[in-house]
Amino acid sequence: MSEYDKIEDQITEISDLPAVEVIGRYAVDLLSVAAVQCGLAADGRKGDLDEARKLITAVAGLITAAAPDLGDHHARPLRDALRQVQLAFREASVIKDAPGQGPGEKYTGPVN
Repeated sequence: MSEYDKIEDQITEISDLPAVEVIGRYAVDLLSVAAVQCGLAADGRKGDLDEARKLITAVAGLITAAAPDLGDHHARPLRDALRQVQLAFREASVIKDAPGQGPGEKYTGPVN
C-alpha cells in the first residue's frame, strides 16, 4: 500500500465521523502539541513558546468559531483544556503578556 493510499484511507475514515468529533479530535491534537511546546512533555524536553503561541491562537479560534455548532456539552471541555494550556503558557513565559494579549486571548478573553 502506497503512502497516498494510506492517506486516502485516513481521509475516508475521518469523513465518516460527525463534524463534532472531527473538530474535537483536531482541537485535542492541537492542544496536546501546544502543551508539549509549553514544556509539559512527559519526557521533560524543552518546548518552543513561539510555536505554542501559534498553536494556542489557532485552536482558540477553532473552538470559538465552532462552539455554537458543538454545543456546550462538547465545547466546555475543549474550552477548559484550552484555558489550562493558556495558563501553562503564561507560567512558562519569561516575558509576561498583558491581560488579554496572551495567545488566543483575542478569542477567549483574558486568562488569569
